[in-house]
Amino acid sequence: MDALAQNFFNPGVIDQVWRFLLGGLAYTLLLSAIVVPLGILSGMLLAVAGNLGARWLRWALVVYVDFFRAFPPLVLLIFIYFGAPFAGLDLPRLGAVAIAFTLTTSSYYGEVFRAGIESVSSRQVEAGRSTGLARLQVMRSIVLPQAIRNMRPDLISNTLEVIKMTSLASVVAVPELLGNARQAQALTYNPTPIVIAACIYLVLLLPVVRLLTLLERRRHAR
Repeated sequence: MDALAQNFFNPGVIDQVWRFLLGGLAYTLLLSAIVVPLGILSGMLLAVAGNLGARWLRWALVVYVDFFRAFPPLVLLIFIYFGAPFAGLDLPRLGAVAIAFTLTTSSYYGEVFRAGIESVSSRQVEAGRSTGLARLQVMRSIVLPQAIRNMRPDLISNTLEVIKMTSLASVVAVPELLGNARQAQALTYNPTPIVIAACIYLVLLLPVVRLLTLLERRRHAR
C-alpha cells in the first residue's frame, strides 16, 4: 500500500507540482471558454444555413461537416500551426488551437443542431409561416428555442468531449493541464502528476456528467 501511495499519490511530488498543474488548468479553462462558444455558434449557423439555404449550399455544408468530423483534430492542429507560416500567416499558438478546434467542433455541434431542428414538427413551421413570419423569423422565434430544449443533453455531451479535446493543445506547446502533468511526470520520474490531473478533470467534469444524466432522464420521461 505504501508503494502504491509513493508511486501514484506521492505527497512530496504533489507539493512540488500543484502550482504548475493549476497553471495548466487555467489554460484548459481558457481554451474551453474560447472553443466551446465558437463551436456552438458556428455549429448553429451551419445547421440553420443547411436548413434554409439552397440545395447547393446544403451539399457544400454536408461536405464540410463530414470532412471535419472524419479528419483527426490533432493532424488538423499541426497542419494549421506549422503550415500557416508558409501561407504568410504568423498565428499565435492559442489562435491556431482556437481555429483548429473550432473547425472540428463546429461540425459536431452542427450535427447536434441539425437533429434538434429536425425534431421540431413541420406543422409548427407551417403555422408560423401562416402568420406572415419569414422563414428566418420562424427559425429564430419558433424552431430554435424548441430545438435547443430538445438537444440540451447532446449539447452537454458534446461539450464534455470538447473540454477533453483541449489536451491536444500541448502538441503546439500550449501549457494546458495534461501537457503540464506530463512535463511534471518527466521531471519527477513519478506518475503522481498524471493522477492528480485526472482527479482535477474528474472534479471539473463529474457535475456536468450528472447534469447530463438528469436531462436525459427528463427527456425519456416525457
